[in-house]
Amino acid sequence: MSQDFGSYPGDASRGPGHGGPQQPYGQQQYGQQQYGQQYGQQPPSYGYAPPGYGAPQGSPPPSGKIKPGIGWIVGVWLLALVSIIVGIGGFAGGLVGAVTDAAPTKTFAPGETATVAIDPADKPAIYVATGGPTTFECTLKGGTGTPRLQKPDIQQTVAGSDGVTWEMGLRVGVDQAGDYQVQCSAEPAEGTTFGVGKELAADSLVGGVVALFVIPGVGILLAIVVTIVVLVKRSNARKRRAAAAPVGQWGQPGPYGR
Repeated sequence: MSQDFGSYPGDASRGPGHGGPQQPYGQQQYGQQQYGQQYGQQPPSYGYAPPGYGAPQGSPPPSGKIKPGIGWIVGVWLLALVSIIVGIGGFAGGLVGAVTDAAPTKTFAPGETATVAIDPADKPAIYVATGGPTTFECTLKGGTGTPRLQKPDIQQTVAGSDGVTWEMGLRVGVDQAGDYQVQCSAEPAEGTTFGVGKELAADSLVGGVVALFVIPGVGILLAIVVTIVVLVKRSNARKRRAAAAPVGQWGQPGPYGR
């Protein structure tokens, strides 16, 4: 007599039995076949790529220096400094030239009569060089008119190329250019010398004044204009660079960042 406690091998209609070999429980449901297909080989799909945490996404920010550079401002202000130096040098040179040109070129001693060429256009003057207080008197003869000698309204001192300092003593007035005879006396006479030169007029200093103010003024004005233009252009360049930069550092936000 036989008892049927299991299924026959190969008979699937009778269901699983206790007698035949069975497939391991874990291998069929959660083993390599199903679990490997779902979680081992293929990543879960979310409909879009997950956010990256490596290299930044999107276009990189613009690089390079902002133009125009600061060197333009430095250079133009150095140019302005040079213009100031040139202006001061031009004024000093013009002043020295005017003073030297006004100094007497022909000199004579007290009591001596000297014949000098005098032109009214040169604004002639008689100068005195002395080592101390001196009282003097001069006479002027010649020409077709009557020469005139007048005391100056202001004190003027000039220096010749030989280093002698001259003080203007009398202004000379003549009607026409020509040779004139001038004679002067002084008390004390020792150590006193006379000479005929030119009055140091204001128009003789025009060139130096122009150099002092015009040249530095142009240099400083140019420096201000260039500085403003460069700063405005650099500001606009920064704004354009900021507008061209990406919205986020790591690209678009992921599903968990919203």
